[in-house]
Amino acid sequence: MTVSEAAERLGVARSTAHRLLAMLVCRDFAVQDERHVYRAGPVLELAAHSPSFAFQLRATVLPHLHRLVGVFDESANLSVRTGDTVWFIASVECARSLRVGSHEGMVFPAHRTTAGLLLAEMPGQELEEVYAAERYDRPGERPDLAQLQTELARVRRTGFALNQGRSERGVVALGVPVRGPDGDPLAGLSVSMPSVRYDRHQLPSLFNILTRAAGAIEAELARAA
Repeated sequence: MTVSEAAERLGVARSTAHRLLAMLVCRDFAVQDERHVYRAGPVLELAAHSPSFAFQLRATVLPHLHRLVGVFDESANLSVRTGDTVWFIASVECARSLRVGSHEGMVFPAHRTTAGLLLAEMPGQELEEVYAAERYDRPGERPDLAQLQTELARVRRTGFALNQGRSERGVVALGVPVRGPDGDPLAGLSVSMPSVRYDRHQLPSLFNILTRAAGAIEAELARAA
């Protein structure tokens, strides 16, 4: 991609994107060709031949995301949590003119996403460590821990997370966990839609279909393991 495309994808200024890309080139994660277009560098080329867990998970889940889009006619996503952030590793858009765009490759604060439900089963002490005040340079970036614990308790009771405009205004997302063979959450499976199309009466149906899809993914991962 070009600097302008990277800046638009990341939502940053061109100067910031240029600095980031220059650092990736310096570390061999990217290369720049004669047309000033950036491409995957030697490190990522090597990684392509030694697929990571995220790469394998994405390959397994993509067909299921396409099926969910076919059922819901809304966009579907898979994301994983690292610390207090969530990384969207796979995203499939629906074909409607008004739709939630692809989030693939994007990173959001965990407490603002449906995949934040992965925090729901985290022991209280570990949760406090993840959101320790000293880890934040700006106090406003740290969520209210008591409020977050209340919300996570609700997620544990219901088995799903409902995000109404927390990460993006005008967007509603419903998410359920995808679990590994040991029963621990591996990722978050979600469907996203414009809030104007969300009908709370459809919630049980959405939840049941998502849960079945998560179960099918878990079975496939167990067979692969």
